[in-house]
Amino acid sequence: MGHDVETLKGGLPLLEYLRRQNWAGRRAGRFEYVGLCPLHKESRPSFYVNTRKDVFYCHGCGQGGDLIRFVQLSRQASFRQALAYLDPQTHQEADCTALLEQAAGFYQQQLGYYPEALEYLHQRGLHDLALIQELGIGYAPGGVLRHHLTTQGHSFSLLREAGLINNQGTDALYQRVVFPLRQGEHIINLYGRSIGTAFAHRFLPGGKGGLYAWEKVRCCSEVILVEGLFDYAALRQAGFSNVTCSLGTHLNIDQFRQLCDGPRIVYIAFDDDANQSGQRAAEQLAHHLAAHGISTRRVLLPERHDPNSFFVVGGDARQFQSLMEAAEP
Repeated sequence: MGHDVETLKGGLPLLEYLRRQNWAGRRAGRFEYVGLCPLHKESRPSFYVNTRKDVFYCHGCGQGGDLIRFVQLSRQASFRQALAYLDPQTHQEADCTALLEQAAGFYQQQLGYYPEALEYLHQRGLHDLALIQELGIGYAPGGVLRHHLTTQGHSFSLLREAGLINNQGTDALYQRVVFPLRQGEHIINLYGRSIGTAFAHRFLPGGKGGLYAWEKVRCCSEVILVEGLFDYAALRQAGFSNVTCSLGTHLNIDQFRQLCDGPRIVYIAFDDDANQSGQRAAEQLAHHLAAHGISTRRVLLPERHDPNSFFVVGGDARQFQSLMEAAEP
């Protein structure tokens, strides 16, 4: 972040910013300008700007600092808010993040109004209401999000930029159970799981980020890695707290680095697909992790099962623990 801050300040000198805000300063030296302080009322100029150091100081109110500090004081903003204001791209990203938070909250509220969505969760074996609440799982019925968000003051263009609606103005997620994907404290994407056959499962535009709920397991000496979010939820519901999800069998660079950020054993519990694609991916991942000094075990599930279906058909925590104990290096 430090590099980005310096780049931002280098691209917009303090004096230029102040002049854009209609500050009238006169030259008071080779590198200095003086004028009335924009931060408080005064009749005699006491606000100095040093163009060589790119800083300001007011002898009247005693405030001083760089461009970002001035924006913080003049707009009563936090450091990050000041950065977002000065950098349009950062500002837009912050708006989209806030919008995804509102969308996820709205979808979470909708879940209780649609019995078909709750029935779908029950069919997938997910019945722990506290866990559903913790994961922020919601439901997108379709045709209602745009109206809700625009009445909150959000523009059509911002909704489209965030991927929540398409070019025709229709909700992007329709008849899908929705999982918010977080990175740290912020939602970076939404994943919609279709409850029927009419619509495909989908992410909104943008990356899937790092490993799901990684901050909860990063300090664990043993980690269970699964493909899908329902696999994750099933294991959490069964009492396994050291589980994370890669959202598919192909890990991105950030996800792979997370698994390699310390000594641990990774239990790879990918699906036992009919074409064995899950097990092949698990074998390849185990090989790559071993090359980086990470111990791995491949959990061999019953034929044609994933961790979610294993529990749906009657498997329990003790039986899954037995599969882990029999896992192959």
